[in-house]
Amino acid sequence: MNKPLTRAEVAPDQTWNLDDLFATRQAWLAEMAAIEQALETVTAHQGHLAEGAVRLLACLDARDALMARLQRAYTFASLRNAEDGGDPARQSDQANAAGLYARVEAATKFVDTEILALPDGTVQRWLAEQPLLAVHRTDLDDLASLKPHMLSAETERVLASLGEVLESPFMVYQRSKTSDMQFAPFTAGGREQPNSFNLYEWTYEGSADAGVRRAAWVSFCKGLAPYRNTYAATFATEVTKNIALAKARGYPGAEQFLLHQHKVSFDLYTNILDTIQAELAPHMQRYARLRQRVLGLDRLLYCDIKAPLDPDYVPAITFDEAGDLILKAVAPMGPEYVELVRTAFQRRWIDRASNTGKASGAFCASPYGAHPFILMTWTDSMRDAFILAHELGHAGHFLTAQRHQRYVNTRPAMPFVEAPSIMNEVLLARQILQGEADPRMRRWVLMQVLGTYHHNFVTHLLEAELQRQVYRLAEGGQPVTAALLDERKAAILKAFWGDTVVIDEGAAMTWMRQPHYYLGLYPYTYSVGLVAATALAEKARNEGDGVFAGWLDVLRAGGTLPPLLLMQQVGIDLSSPQPIRDAVGYVGRMIEDLEASF
Repeated sequence: MNKPLTRAEVAPDQTWNLDDLFATRQAWLAEMAAIEQALETVTAHQGHLAEGAVRLLACLDARDALMARLQRAYTFASLRNAEDGGDPARQSDQANAAGLYARVEAATKFVDTEILALPDGTVQRWLAEQPLLAVHRTDLDDLASLKPHMLSAETERVLASLGEVLESPFMVYQRSKTSDMQFAPFTAGGREQPNSFNLYEWTYEGSADAGVRRAAWVSFCKGLAPYRNTYAATFATEVTKNIALAKARGYPGAEQFLLHQHKVSFDLYTNILDTIQAELAPHMQRYARLRQRVLGLDRLLYCDIKAPLDPDYVPAITFDEAGDLILKAVAPMGPEYVELVRTAFQRRWIDRASNTGKASGAFCASPYGAHPFILMTWTDSMRDAFILAHELGHAGHFLTAQRHQRYVNTRPAMPFVEAPSIMNEVLLARQILQGEADPRMRRWVLMQVLGTYHHNFVTHLLEAELQRQVYRLAEGGQPVTAALLDERKAAILKAFWGDTVVIDEGAAMTWMRQPHYYLGLYPYTYSVGLVAATALAEKARNEGDGVFAGWLDVLRAGGTLPPLLLMQQVGIDLSSPQPIRDAVGYVGRMIEDLEASF
């Protein structure tokens, strides 16, 4: 049995280079202290914002600069902890960074409360008088939309000071997941194999060997089970927190409160959840029956739903080969974007090693004033290339926005965030299919694309459905317990998959696997991104790759427009349910093609 590597044993070329953020931990500590001292560049304006446009501009510019520095410092600590969450020193550094973040937010909260206290029309008049204030217009408009929901200045300051406490459910979940949880080795085919969060999700879950896949699933579920009540308590605390804040701020419910910052209507959120579940389920049930038949399984267990349909055909690819392929795929985005992706491979922006304590899954962090950092686990599979293309989509989006926007305007609202990343997956699939004559490879790519839709239209969307049900039950007085979460998750899965998939106890516990429940209403936004990417790919097929010039303009816009307006810039109207139905129909056609291939 191969023992998992420690972080110290990992080859440096498989890791990201955090020296690009801070050359040493001492340099980071010095910046942390300097940020604390620099607080006075903002707080010096406290009590004076009513003096005029010049004073307001000076204060907002100072806050913008300070928050960019704080983001870089916090990201450094967070990334070091993601490398090895079991290291107490890294845990301590991340806690210190979170504490500084809370202190800065509390100390600068006066900016929002003093602006909101200005007489109606004052900010708009100052925007007209002082052209340099225009860079802050979006932020000021967003703040104005919060005015009916703001509390007293002192209450807002106290809430800001409690930021670290209010984010503790996420912190507890992540720390437990990376530091405490252990999975017993399992035996399959007479061979003992290690198991971990990363090994299960990156290797065993998609294994072609049913014996390995199912034995790993049993080990994985046994590892999760002892944490059910603890994770249910963190989940419940997150839900209770948001319900309390929603009530205090005068929102009709927690969902409306969490959707406010998304800048989309409640109707869009509802249409995404209802339409995709209702219209996609028959297609995915047909896909499940196909999987069971082709794989010759007596029944399809939940751990089998990602098993490869052609288990003898597992296309492999090295990290370097994937880099070349992805560069060709994103060529329609133009030379600036291609060079950005090339640099990610050349300058160690990507951490692909597997080691104990490393955070599971994949993500891209993009601190302002520095380059992005991507975390994943590389297993030499073509699936890894799609995951990497996805994360490079985030990197390309945010770095492009940074080059054209100030810190305050870099990030769009959450419903747009996944569109650029999923667009890169679509481009990669197109690139492979353009030059591929082998029918098995073409079929494999079709299955990979279906995997993307499964991940975003099923896995994440059903997470969103669980959120919707749990928030409404909790608002009705139902305690959020492990039993409730298991029961609701199992019911949601059974409603979607019908009788095609066996929903066992492990499937019911999948609410324990994802951190998204601690990130507001994040899960449904993956579907928004996939709908947008599907619509744009169809436009490119009909109108040519010239549409990507407009897409680059959208990326450059950062957060200066709300999500639906960003998408409208390239002719995608998500105020209508039609793009949602079109994307679901596209999935149905792919499944029909796959059925015909077998």
